[in-house]
Amino acid sequence: MGLNVDPVWSAVPYPVFLIDREDQIASCNTAAENMFSMSLRQMQRRAFVTYIGADSPVMEAIDQTRSGTASVVQYGVDIAWGDRPGRVFTLHAAAVQDQTETTLLLLHPTGIADQMDRSLSHRSAARSVTGMAAMLAHEIRNPLAGISGAAQLLSMSLGESDQELTELIREEATRIGNLVERVEAFGDLRPTERTAVNIHDVLDRAKRAAQAGYAQHVRFSEAYDPSLPPTLGDADQLLQVFQNLLKNAAEACPKVGGMIKIRTGYQPGVKLSLPGRKAESLPLLVSIIDNGGGIPDTLIRDVFDPFVSSKVAGSGLGLSLVSKVLTDHGGVVEVDSHPGRTEFRVRLPLAIDVKTPTTCKEAS
Repeated sequence: MGLNVDPVWSAVPYPVFLIDREDQIASCNTAAENMFSMSLRQMQRRAFVTYIGADSPVMEAIDQTRSGTASVVQYGVDIAWGDRPGRVFTLHAAAVQDQTETTLLLLHPTGIADQMDRSLSHRSAARSVTGMAAMLAHEIRNPLAGISGAAQLLSMSLGESDQELTELIREEATRIGNLVERVEAFGDLRPTERTAVNIHDVLDRAKRAAQAGYAQHVRFSEAYDPSLPPTLGDADQLLQVFQNLLKNAAEACPKVGGMIKIRTGYQPGVKLSLPGRKAESLPLLVSIIDNGGGIPDTLIRDVFDPFVSSKVAGSGLGLSLVSKVLTDHGGVVEVDSHPGRTEFRVRLPLAIDVKTPTTCKEAS
């Protein structure tokens, strides 16, 4: 006989399963029946591996909940059900209290899973920009220098009334040059020199730079986990990531009453599935939260794509560069935005393979 399932649980719009201690399906909700076109009666008391395969990362997540991990979240899990083609889900697995070795599985086919899928697709978009960057550097930078030099020579021979026009030419040439430099950042294909990085040190440097410049009108607050282990990466590239995120947050904040919160934490159950049935553990979490107006619904899905921006004068390259750098580091970035609160969450791997956090000095 199956376990008694709460009607509220049955109303969850995403597939939910209860897996008993023998790895059999004890129960499921209506969404699971609809998603996989099978009734509970057909699936009940059948081995779960019958449908998803013994090598599925879902089985590993179930084992983790039984070995002491309260809950497991794994992004981008490719689940093939029977003879159906695989589909990407976010997997939530949790031990059920008062039920011996019973695991609850929730499969989220959209939302965060879709964000993660898009995050990985940004790598292809970034590669396209990389190819264009080389062309821009060669085809635009040299003539741009000529235009700027010619404007400077003209300013020496023109009257005072015409100086404003030559100055305008030089300013616009400088602006285009700065844009080319930002695009060129995508063209750096050199291998990243990775070492153990204290993420709090990086955040502290990024915050101090922001306070001295573009975020002078913002009040900062920090909620750091002092036991956070180091991540593996390039400190300068990660600094660029968080400077971009803080600049984006500061520009979104109101001129009066602007607030940015920087939060770090350790979530051991978070993984990103990779090709070949591999999974990258991403337990380090950094959140940048602002109280700005939020990202428009029309842009939220594409905010990490190149040349997508909600700012009138924005180039749309800052967040795309963030996504590229984090992808190169084996991490991911996601965003949740509503009017009055936008949160960018950066998830990174450990510098070493540890099961529990080791003490890492907190940034002052």
